[in-house]
Amino acid sequence: MTMAKVLVSDPIDQAGIEILSQVAQVDVETKLPLEELVKIIPEYDALMLRSGTKVTKEVIEAGKSLKIIGRAGVGVDNIDVAAATRQGIVVVNSPEGNTIAAAEHALAMILSLSRQIPAANQSVKAGKWERKKFIGNEVYKKTLGVVGLGKIGAHVATVARAMGMKLIAYDPFVSNERAERLHCRLVDLDLLFQESDYITLHIPKTTETANLINAESLATMKPTVRIVNCARGGIIDESAIAEALKENKIGGAALDVYANEPLGESPLTELGPNTVLTPHLGASTEEAQVNVAVDVAEQIRDVLLGLPARSAVNIPGLNPDVMEKMRPYLSLAETLGNMVGQLAGGRIEQLTVRLQGELASQDSQPIVIGALKGLLSQALRERVNYVNASIEAEERGIRVIETKDASDSDYSGGSLYLEAEGSKGKHSVMGALLGDSEIRITNLDDFPINVPPAGYMLFTLHRDMPGIIGNIGSLLGSYNVNIASMQVGRKIVRGDAVMVLSLDDPLPEGILDEITKVSGITDAYTVKLS
Repeated sequence: MTMAKVLVSDPIDQAGIEILSQVAQVDVETKLPLEELVKIIPEYDALMLRSGTKVTKEVIEAGKSLKIIGRAGVGVDNIDVAAATRQGIVVVNSPEGNTIAAAEHALAMILSLSRQIPAANQSVKAGKWERKKFIGNEVYKKTLGVVGLGKIGAHVATVARAMGMKLIAYDPFVSNERAERLHCRLVDLDLLFQESDYITLHIPKTTETANLINAESLATMKPTVRIVNCARGGIIDESAIAEALKENKIGGAALDVYANEPLGESPLTELGPNTVLTPHLGASTEEAQVNVAVDVAEQIRDVLLGLPARSAVNIPGLNPDVMEKMRPYLSLAETLGNMVGQLAGGRIEQLTVRLQGELASQDSQPIVIGALKGLLSQALRERVNYVNASIEAEERGIRVIETKDASDSDYSGGSLYLEAEGSKGKHSVMGALLGDSEIRITNLDDFPINVPPAGYMLFTLHRDMPGIIGNIGSLLGSYNVNIASMQVGRKIVRGDAVMVLSLDDPLPEGILDEITKVSGITDAYTVKLS
């Protein structure tokens, strides 16, 4: 039997190399040009990297023998995950390997900023003794606002509480029960900005979080607030925060990540001791480097031995026959989970999953996990997968109720019913497959419908009365929003009804408020599906 071959294309700790060497020939070739990587990748069964290597579609398509790509770190932005999935290549990362390192760096930044440690250190090394100049502030009894209560944010909160800080937090995807265990009071983002003495960010960069800290939000904060970002660059408008610091509108900022790295020319570098800047050191500890190398090397070893990976970010290492059989139902579960999660609101307390008709005879675990993956996808993006969806749900305090009813379905192959209780109340969706793989949404909040999922969807609850459809169509038209399809579901004539519109365009901000003001409309929701 030919020994497997692993290419390591970025520097990793020797502990990871030793694990890989147990099952494969390991070649370490760093700083490879793209054309060279494309040329040699066909001979390898696995690729291990960090942030330096860009694994493009071209690389993946050339890797005819690749079974797994392992990123020794959290993010997979430098890997074309979609292309890898199409090629049947498992992509894994190390979502927990640098949790402690990143959390400790955020805490170090808080203390460094409070006591002006970097500036004081520089002063002493310059032969000065300026004790009065570097009078600091205690964090004891100060209010820390934690934006994002994932693993890193939760650890920061735990340590900060031990230092005597008061905790408030914003995370629309965490339950009150989970926050209470961390002794955090959940508040909305505006209140967190207003009340916090310190703000620490622990969220991914998405279209929703880009420039979350901007001139407008900075104007609502205390003039003494100190802001720490060890999460992702681009969450803070760097020009706006530099201006606020320059004009003493806020107390200070400590940043480890930036919109463009290396930082280069920036107004941030011209600021005084109320600003602490570090070069993306959140995961840069000896322990974290060992942890991520060992974690990913073990997963690559396992996959090469025919075992599943524990942190796959695309398709997990399931039995191919089972995966092929269940794939359409997994897609159905993810779609419905994504939809009901958006309808019920980010902070989900409970999810009910009911397999109906012929579907009730199937193994429910993959379908439940698929539903959870869809439910959490708005919060966690690429970080949620079939391996960690159940754990992520448990950590967020989401209760999962699973039932089966073999007698209840009007569709060949069965149907799937999901009900979620969240910050927007209780909502339910039901769906089925037409043919082998065509998804249909067959019920919304107990109203019968029959529509395919679409990228942008608008749902309204209204009285079944003349003029409603025309008024909504005219309103959307005035905003240049094109309607692709429309369907109404009702139980009785002139009673309550739902309208489902598939849109070619996203809804402009503020239009939902106008829709709910239309006579007869009770409520309106939007859903965005990939």
